[in-house]
Amino acid sequence: MVFADDNFLVREGVTSLLAEDEGIDVVTTATDLDSLITSVAETSPDVVLTDIRMPPTNTNEGIRAAKQLRSEHPGIGVVVLSQYVEEDYVFDLLADGAAGIGYLLKDRVSDLDVLVRTLHEVARGGSVLDPKVVEALLASRGSSGPLVGLTTREREVLQEMATGRNNATIAKALFMSDRAVEKHIGSVFQKLGLVDEQEVSRRVMAVLAYLEDTGAH
Repeated sequence: MVFADDNFLVREGVTSLLAEDEGIDVVTTATDLDSLITSVAETSPDVVLTDIRMPPTNTNEGIRAAKQLRSEHPGIGVVVLSQYVEEDYVFDLLADGAAGIGYLLKDRVSDLDVLVRTLHEVARGGSVLDPKVVEALLASRGSSGPLVGLTTREREVLQEMATGRNNATIAKALFMSDRAVEKHIGSVFQKLGLVDEQEVSRRVMAVLAYLEDTGAH
């Protein structure tokens, strides 16, 4: 694992905490966006843990790193740590799919079991979203409707969406036509009350609803 944070005490503390778990090996640490990208290229870790704010701008370096790594090293999972729930950043992080992506609030780091479980899940290509993030996003969008109204096929399509697959890939996985997938996704959006959202936001919110309902977070 590569861990990136510009705070020395945080880097040392998290590294020491993870040293207690034999399944996680911190191969190196980074202090900014450039050193993180370089470290990943040099060490090819299974997963990256990064703060959302680092030099040079201390704004969204963690999100930018995740998107770049997904493009250049698609097999590497990325877990982003944030002090607060930042909706725009969550949407940006998940815009290209949720597979191999995690978003945790920093107060979860002190819970070794949660942190290790998250790192392992994301390294396997799964998705982990902090329960507080899911709760806040769903509440802010007013889309907390239950999934019980979905048909079996709609839930299957939503489950595929939650793995980060696009419509064409979903169609192949479920032996459906692209048009049928679009129809089911449209129905999912309708039943979850996501009719007024932008396309990317609707997909993200639908996945968040699925993760909350199944306890996948």
